Amino acid sequence: MKALIAAGGKGSRLRPLTYAQNKHTIPLANRPLIIQAVEKIVEAGIDDIAISVNEGETELQKLVGDGSTWNVTITYLEQKGGALGVADVIRNATSFLGEEDFVFYLGDNVLCTDIGPFIEEFYEKKLNCLLALTKVQEPERFGVPVIENDRVVRVEEKPENPPSDYAVVGLYVYDKHMVEAVKHLELSERGEYEISDAHTWLLENGFEVGFREITGWWKDTGKPEDLLEGNQLLLKEMESSLNGELRDSSRIQGQVVLEEGAVLEGNTFVRGPVVIGKNVRIKDAYIGPFTSIGDDVVVEGAEVEHSIVMSGTEILVSQRIVDSILGHNMKLNPYKNTLPRGHKLIVGDNSHIEI
Repeated sequence: MKALIAAGGKGSRLRPLTYAQNKHTIPLANRPLIIQAVEKIVEAGIDDIAISVNEGETELQKLVGDGSTWNVTITYLEQKGGALGVADVIRNATSFLGEEDFVFYLGDNVLCTDIGPFIEEFYEKKLNCLLALTKVQEPERFGVPVIENDRVVRVEEKPENPPSDYAVVGLYVYDKHMVEAVKHLELSERGEYEISDAHTWLLENGFEVGFREITGWWKDTGKPEDLLEGNQLLLKEMESSLNGELRDSSRIQGQVVLEEGAVLEGNTFVRGPVVIGKNVRIKDAYIGPFTSIGDDVVVEGAEVEHSIVMSGTEILVSQRIVDSILGHNMKLNPYKNTLPRGHKLIVGDNSHIEI
């Protein structure tokens, strides 16, 4: 069995974060989304993996490498001419897939469950396609299955009036007939090759389409609030690990990961679950639950809670920061430090600031 990971797209719902970086490199609990996707595949015992990337992409290749970190082989497939929907990822990968069975994984999804049982059920029931399902609050954002007599009879893509509160999530298991299915697709009204249309083609042509409900949690990280919730879910699963240094009256409480070279000093208090990266310096600050602090970050005097702070950022304000995502190498400085006093902003398109 092979694996295909979708890691292209524009990430438009995550702008401005994705103006400067591929959304699949965004870290949750200090680990990039794409790394978490690869490790899920590797844990299932698959060692031949392709990652679908945007045309001209280089960032992901540098981050993930050739697979030698996990003793697997990783191939990169560029979507020439731009992304045209989820099913187009498979259309573009037909040479790689050949006639092999394969797992298809959307790289911006986060799963708490193992993939192995899905593969086992695919073979045990002799299916041509296995869909992973879960209940969601906004099914209109996803492909929604229509289930009759415990069988999927069709899948509706982002329906205005969802037939159920189930969604097809970003994990699929297919045999070679999926490659045939995507060849028969036409562009939808949205100008994309819809994965739901491929599933419908399989059903209409007599192929066995099964489903398995995810028992743990699943998160699509398409919006900023989804990233924060995904970060929270992953932090809950951490085990404490203290490899950094506590100085002065600094103290910690709850589940905390403190990486090598990190220093807490002054009157600092960290209440987990929190992960603090390598070579971080935190002084006279409070770091509250569900916060991830990337490598080489400096925090002085601030309170940070339920937030994602990426590497190289400096927070030097005595303010309370909550429900926030701060990108790489960002600087937050006190407005009183320079004249004339006032809030000085250099802000990109579609930013969101509360002062």
